Amino acid sequence: MMDRISLILVIIGALNWLLIGLFQFDAVAWLCGGQTATLSRIIYSVVGVAGLWSISLLFKEREPIVED
Repeated sequence: MMDRISLILVIIGALNWLLIGLFQFDAVAWLCGGQTATLSRIIYSVVGVAGLWSISLLFKEREPIVED
């Protein structure tokens, strides 16, 4: 469950970075009242922790797919 939540948050962060890169528009800051707003900083931190958690997915053992 944590892996899926982490992946969703990382995707949200990546989409925000896409908006920043293409349009110089920070959706999190816009929704939360600026980059230095407390809520924005919490969201940035949660997305950052999700990114750190996602690093573990690179080294996780995968179950083999069994085809019938």
